Amino acid sequence: MWLQETTTSERRTLTATFTGYAVDGFDYMIYTFLIPTLLAAWSMSKAEAGYIATGALLTSAIGGWAAGVLADRYGRVRVLQWTVLWFAFFTFLSGFTTSFGQLFFTRAMQGFGMGGEWAVGSVLIAETISARHRGKASGLVQSSWAVGWAGSALAFWGVYAVLPPETAWKVLFWIGVLPALLTLYIRRAISEPAVYLATQARLRESGQRGNFLRIFHRDLLRTTLLASLLATGMQGAYYSVTTWLPTFLKTERHLSVLGTSTYLLVLIGGSFCGYLTSAWLSDTIGRRRCFMLFAAMGIVLVLSYTQMIITDAWMLALGFVLGFFLSGIFSGMGAYLSELFPSDVRGSGQGFCYNFGRAVGAICPALVGYLSNSLPLGQTIGWIAAGCYGLVIVACLVLPETRGKELEAVAKAF
Repeated sequence: MWLQETTTSERRTLTATFTGYAVDGFDYMIYTFLIPTLLAAWSMSKAEAGYIATGALLTSAIGGWAAGVLADRYGRVRVLQWTVLWFAFFTFLSGFTTSFGQLFFTRAMQGFGMGGEWAVGSVLIAETISARHRGKASGLVQSSWAVGWAGSALAFWGVYAVLPPETAWKVLFWIGVLPALLTLYIRRAISEPAVYLATQARLRESGQRGNFLRIFHRDLLRTTLLASLLATGMQGAYYSVTTWLPTFLKTERHLSVLGTSTYLLVLIGGSFCGYLTSAWLSDTIGRRRCFMLFAAMGIVLVLSYTQMIITDAWMLALGFVLGFFLSGIFSGMGAYLSELFPSDVRGSGQGFCYNFGRAVGAICPALVGYLSNSLPLGQTIGWIAAGCYGLVIVACLVLPETRGKELEAVAKAF
């Protein structure tokens, strides 16, 4: 119902960022479904498969920070278009690879655009939507990751049903070029937020230029470090589970391709509901309390899902709840990071913190792949994810609450 209170400009921005993040989710998650095929086709080890996932996450961290800095300099809308074109092109190119090294390169390059799209899109939403609906809008955009994830699961099932595996995986990568069409809509329908334009005007009047290094100055350094720790915990847990869950279901639960898709669709359905519920809670009980609630429940559920001896029926039921808390924790993140930093370095601060967390969290999929050579895969996933959620709780205990904060056009000298 809150969408009825938004303006046409706000709804257009929501549409563009929702769609952009959905295709981000599709292009990233499609790889997780293809790991078993590539392990067999190229005789890759599970560790090498993990390195590909980690490589994309590491470059997305660099791309996210760089895009944030560029967005503070050249504008949110222009840089958003660049990021969408970039990750669409390299996802498409991945379909032509023939070896581990080639796919590692194309996925790593794709990561630059993937990280940049979230960093710029989340700032654009935060500066466009009013404070009372900012958390809900941020969560709505975040929920589009589940839509993209579901799209990749359905595409995986559909393409593998009609094509042999050696061709199907290529087609799924080639589909990733379609998001390039989104840039046409962004160019025509979206304009720069008023708060960004006002900040740039003040900087010009004073003869200054924004300096991204201000996020490491003493007045912002503590915020930067703690927000980076928060992002690290969230993403380390998320990528540990989502990167390896399809392989866990196939190799340790011995599910068929159809069975794996069914389980994942339940998980994805829970994720979508979790995003929307957490978005509402973030505006109702506050950002920090919402993060801590979802992290605590994430610890309980990820350990239950991967460590306990349970039937497939119970796993199906737990999958919905796991997805609910695993993904829902991210809903308020875009709004929270935007509220922690002033306007002249908002893109830089948000891009750095979220993507520092992505870079460090990116180690987790590779760590899971490495440790699973000597430990059960499910056990490895569970304990690494639980440790990451512990970091989230620690960070929330010392960060400030920002719910309802108005974003003002502030330009400070540095």
